[in-house]
Amino acid sequence: MDLRCYKADLHIHTVLSPCGDLEMSPINIVLKAKERGLDIIAIADHNSTRQVAVTQELGRQYGLVVLAAAEVTTKEEAHVLAFFEDDGQRTEFQHFLETHLPKIANNEDRFGYQLIVDANEEIVGEEPYLLINALDVDLDGLYDVVHGIGGLFVPAHVNKPSTSLTSQLGFVPPDLRADALELSRHTTKEAFLKKNAYLKRFAFLKSSDAHQIDAVGESYSVLHMYAPSFSEFRKTLRGEDGRYIDGV
Repeated sequence: MDLRCYKADLHIHTVLSPCGDLEMSPINIVLKAKERGLDIIAIADHNSTRQVAVTQELGRQYGLVVLAAAEVTTKEEAHVLAFFEDDGQRTEFQHFLETHLPKIANNEDRFGYQLIVDANEEIVGEEPYLLINALDVDLDGLYDVVHGIGGLFVPAHVNKPSTSLTSQLGFVPPDLRADALELSRHTTKEAFLKKNAYLKRFAFLKSSDAHQIDAVGESYSVLHMYAPSFSEFRKTLRGEDGRYIDGV
């Protein structure tokens, strides 16, 4: 079997994220991803996975692989992407998120709606607590939880001047435990490593962090692996058997 290349945008928000545009419904995201030629996406709402399942079902209907993820805000107020392979892992992590998210009511006028919608864009629920708050769990604690469940731990947009390891800690710790690092569209792996050569041991991803529908697929990674699956994604982050990532 030969390596194949898969275009992957692994950081997309839906209407569930308070900063997500109301056009970011599961069906709109799936259709836009197909239009942009993506093979794999990940739904990564703030501190929630509750919009993942419906998007995965739509993805299956349209021939798009949808990974389960969440963009988690740690106690340090740094953002981390957590990826999970199956419904059991996702459900367990959702319970963790609900347990550790502060019970502070969302102010829709200030932060935006936090809607849960079905495949037909009908509203079926609303998250009452503000999802962009920091959990009461630090970076190391979150890593232990994610890996304990069987997930993957990827600090998000580490080059950003806000809500990143760089902004919150002043640097990316050299002894950081992580499966990869994500870069925003505002830099490249080459440019980032020129200033941070000590991080060259990590795999790197680039994603759109889309909050508006036209941003879906605006940035992406190309995963060179043997199949569009979670297990292959894990092996690709590790660089196993010739698998690799480019376009970053």
